[in-house]
Amino acid sequence: MQDELSRILDFWSSQAVDHEYGGFVGQIDSAGQTFPKATKGAVLNTRLLWTFSAAYRSTSNTLYRSMADRAFNYLITHFWDQENGGLFWACDYQGNPLNTRKQAYAQGFGIYAFSEYFLATGNEESLVYAQKLFVLLEEKFRDPQFDGYLEALTADWQPLDDMRLSPKDANSPKSMNTHLHILEPYTNLYRAWPNAQLKERIGLLVKLFQQRIIDPLTGHFNLFFNLDWTVQSNIVSYGHDIEGAWLLHEAALVIKDTKLIDSVRQSALRLVEVTLDEGLAADGSVWYEKEGAHTDKDRHWWVQAEAMVGLMDVWEIEKNDHYIHHLIAIWEFIKLNLVDRKNGEWFWSVDEQGNPKLNEDKAGFWKCPYHNSRALIELTNRIAKL
Repeated sequence: MQDELSRILDFWSSQAVDHEYGGFVGQIDSAGQTFPKATKGAVLNTRLLWTFSAAYRSTSNTLYRSMADRAFNYLITHFWDQENGGLFWACDYQGNPLNTRKQAYAQGFGIYAFSEYFLATGNEESLVYAQKLFVLLEEKFRDPQFDGYLEALTADWQPLDDMRLSPKDANSPKSMNTHLHILEPYTNLYRAWPNAQLKERIGLLVKLFQQRIIDPLTGHFNLFFNLDWTVQSNIVSYGHDIEGAWLLHEAALVIKDTKLIDSVRQSALRLVEVTLDEGLAADGSVWYEKEGAHTDKDRHWWVQAEAMVGLMDVWEIEKNDHYIHHLIAIWEFIKLNLVDRKNGEWFWSVDEQGNPKLNEDKAGFWKCPYHNSRALIELTNRIAKL
């Protein structure tokens, strides 16, 4: 796993650096062709900062520190809105603001990235940026009536008609995905800044998942909601279920809430078990999602990565070796099917027959090293403690 982490980060530090326009390129296709004039997204760039910061903190490799420095400087120079605060959604290839909307999801990943860069390097300026984003999420996006956070606002914090995170999403004012990726950065920020209000918000977010987002009948996450938390979808996302299981547990552990830890462990176990019961293929990998009676059986890179961490986490709770057996099966599947030995990194996904989706990017608006690098860092760190 350490070797694979090095291989992934070698790809990003050699092929993804934009030597002409700064930062990192916006797109690399499955064959490794770079598109130097592709749009640069906030999600990719914040995740690059988080990844290289976490890798530097884990390995002390100075190359990763230099890549993290590069990502940090690009974000605050080009993505940070100097007038209104917060992170733009996208810049053009030259770093000019292209889509100035403020997606709560992107602000969350900004917190995740800036807080990790501070933890890795001690850069106080980065912690200040993370704190500013926390304040913006609380003041601009939080719903004072029904709690939770709105999906998106304009550059100057006005309402938007179209709040979708991506074209495939429902145009709902609240989503599981955004709330999961606000909880995750809040947890990391608390490691750097143990603030009382932040701790309270983390606890409330965990309870929001337990009371509003986890379906009490199925044990799955519901994905889209109206303002008052009326469910607006029937999609099951197996990857988010098992990713959310360990992120909820992590949040409760970090704020050291004993009662919450006990209840979250039961929620996490159920999320993992329903994924294994309903989303597991015969070869040990995890399917993508289910909508109604239709199951999308493609195996996406990020789902397999998060499944490994989710399984390791519940094994640490239960010490039941069947979770480790499932983890090993997924790891073997990844090495055999998703790792691209020729062009580097992992394929976006493979179909039921194991054929990679070659029309999907290796690097792009959504394809990044965050899921697979994080899984490998988490697993190697946890294994080292055994």
